[in-house]
Amino acid sequence: MKQVDYIIVGCGLAGIAFCEQLIAANKSFIVFDNSSQQSSLVAGGLYNPVVLKRFTSVWKSKEQLEIALPMYHNIEDKLQIKIDYKVPVYRRFTSHEEQNNWFAASDNPMLSEMLSSKIIKNNNSSILADFGFGEVLDTGRIDTNVLVTSYKAYLRQVDRLIETRFNYTDIEIKEKRITYQDISASHLVFSEGFGLKQNPFFNYLPLKESKGELLTIHAPDLKIDYVLKSSVFVLPLGEDLYHIGATYNWKDKTNSITKEGREELLKKLETFLNCTFKVVDQVAGIRPTVKDRRPLIGKHPEHANMYVLNGLGTRGVMIGPYVAKQLFNYIEDGKEIDSECDISRFYP
Repeated sequence: MKQVDYIIVGCGLAGIAFCEQLIAANKSFIVFDNSSQQSSLVAGGLYNPVVLKRFTSVWKSKEQLEIALPMYHNIEDKLQIKIDYKVPVYRRFTSHEEQNNWFAASDNPMLSEMLSSKIIKNNNSSILADFGFGEVLDTGRIDTNVLVTSYKAYLRQVDRLIETRFNYTDIEIKEKRITYQDISASHLVFSEGFGLKQNPFFNYLPLKESKGELLTIHAPDLKIDYVLKSSVFVLPLGEDLYHIGATYNWKDKTNSITKEGREELLKKLETFLNCTFKVVDQVAGIRPTVKDRRPLIGKHPEHANMYVLNGLGTRGVMIGPYVAKQLFNYIEDGKEIDSECDISRFYP
């Protein structure tokens, strides 16, 4: 029987972030992933410290980025890939009132380091923006598709990835170890995204499905090198390609693209885009979200060596590394988990 320190179920943003914690601490592990959850692959990957709808700071954004960005840079160096692209975010204003709200937010001590106080005039004829833009500082994009695909390839190379469905009935729980088929581990961490709803050990947690659809368009006349945030975001990918996103569907629980999702995005896009374009791709995935907009991390109430790392929601590239470190420090050093994230908040 193979002996490891950890079994991880799921290799999305959360699972990868936890793997990085284990590697840094020289812990042995095996990852199970069957590619059934696509939320990481279809994410826009934007890291942005401001909620642009309300001009407020993202929860613990500074702490998240201090952990996340060095982790992504380390992955880039280790795998010899490029995933972190520094790109500004421009918030499109639709009225003088929005401009005034932006000025007020940029004067707020909590936001002054994140928001430029200058209004940027629109000089691009392909964009309708009579009231200009406000710029968010210290933003960028993680190419989540390259990240997940390359990280899985790396795990295969070092013989740490098993690509098959994880069968919960094959788990044997002992006092100090967990065995799964021919593997014995000190700890088992579930980071399986929306797949958690099928997990008999943690399916009581209030994970909600938020289906998101994303378009890729080819727009040769658009020529922007910034992320444009309006009723939808426009995210440049290079070679005149742009991501357009995203939808929020709370009823559809499939990973299938829909005509309705495409039409919703195009209808919003056409309210401010003034150039010809062609849709070249459409993808969909289920975001693992929680009603209080905080992640789900912690220990099973009965099984001391079984844990969950989930509920990253719409900002997984930022929050994933932060909560992965929280969980690792809790397991290895007994440090308390942030009470807003700890699953014990949902215990009876």
